[in-house]
Amino acid sequence: MDRIPFGPTYTEMLNPETIPPDIRQKALEVKETDELNPLNLFNITWKDEHNSVRKIVLPKELTRTRANIIVLLGKDFPSGSHKVGPAYATLIEGCVDGNILPGEHTILGPSTGNFGIGVAYICRLMGYEAVIIMPDNMSKERYDRIRRYGARLDLTPGTESDVILTLKRTYELKKDPKNRALAQFELMPNYRFHRYVTGNSAIEAVKGIGNGRIACFVSAPGSAGTLAAGDEIKKAFPEAKVVALEPYECSTLATGGRGQHRIEGIGDKMCTLIHNVLNTDFVALIHDEDAVRGLKIIQDGAEALAELGVPPEKTAALKGLFGVSGICNILGAIKMAHYLRLGPGDNVVTVATDGFDRYPSVLKDLERRCLEIETFVLKRWARDIFFNISEEHIYDFRDPEVKELLFRQKEKDWLPFGYTKDYLDSMRNPEFWEEEYAKVKYYDQKIKELREL
Repeated sequence: MDRIPFGPTYTEMLNPETIPPDIRQKALEVKETDELNPLNLFNITWKDEHNSVRKIVLPKELTRTRANIIVLLGKDFPSGSHKVGPAYATLIEGCVDGNILPGEHTILGPSTGNFGIGVAYICRLMGYEAVIIMPDNMSKERYDRIRRYGARLDLTPGTESDVILTLKRTYELKKDPKNRALAQFELMPNYRFHRYVTGNSAIEAVKGIGNGRIACFVSAPGSAGTLAAGDEIKKAFPEAKVVALEPYECSTLATGGRGQHRIEGIGDKMCTLIHNVLNTDFVALIHDEDAVRGLKIIQDGAEALAELGVPPEKTAALKGLFGVSGICNILGAIKMAHYLRLGPGDNVVTVATDGFDRYPSVLKDLERRCLEIETFVLKRWARDIFFNISEEHIYDFRDPEVKELLFRQKEKDWLPFGYTKDYLDSMRNPEFWEEEYAKVKYYDQKIKELREL
């Protein structure tokens, strides 16, 4: 086999201090000055230059919870989102397995946004042509960034919740033998990256905060890759609850709903193949307009929040850190902290997939739709959205009979794409997921061997 493109192992993504020092230093140097330098592959990590997990503990003046709400920050990953991690993991595993060859194959990236951006970016760094298949009603900032990285767009009808159409288009394009899909909804590198890298980063992030444990992990699934972190969190803290969030307007997991919504990147009208529903304890719903308005409050509501008792310096520290799905995750974390009656020593962990840089057009649309967005309006929104969040629309999936609904949803979604019932049934066994996770060690070894040829 030819030498594979030079890039990090899973262990190096989790613990960048294990990267050879000269490479680590050069990667940090190019991070701010040369976005398209391939050494940025070694900046795919939740950790900063001091090897500390990038996170923020939200001010309790905002959350009004007794528990600590800790948000892992994804905006400082290369390309501006943590989705670049599973994009790289899926591509490098394909290289290791000999299924994806430089100069021979074109990469397909089915996505509703951030994964597509990540695929476009990774392919630019690793020397592959890329086609990003995504809905035609996403934010302008997403399309612009994908084009800037040199990928082609193949747009399908609909919004962020119409991912089935992107999958169908991907399967059509896969008929051409030169095309290889980084299928985030069904390929296990996405699961492995988030269980190993995100899960262990979350465990490290709570050290020294509260009781140093995780009581609840909350994430809104698009591909459900991030939810895999919950598997590793439960291994460390068996009492932890894992919660999948959905838009109220598209509550597929909770109720079978399939509506349209405004939270880009989540609520994709399916139970994805890589979603380990064995470890999903609850599904909670968040109104899409609350997530969009919540972002407006964080970005532009400093005066309103100050009048409500949130210190200006704490508000300033939040600006720019979140996108719409990040606010959705924060609202879900607050909701579950109240619902579970968590106390001052308890920690709820969630993630912000990206930052505000790809959402100015979303706030412009909000301003167009609302007659008034004065300070008094933002104060009312803050009270309703953050301070007085409802404990309604939380669904308990811990009972095996109730969890069966999720297994049936997965069958409904994936049997039409050629997966057998026997394969889907194998996912009911915890050993299936442990065997997939164990492959991290194999790929680490092969990546090291093949990049040194």
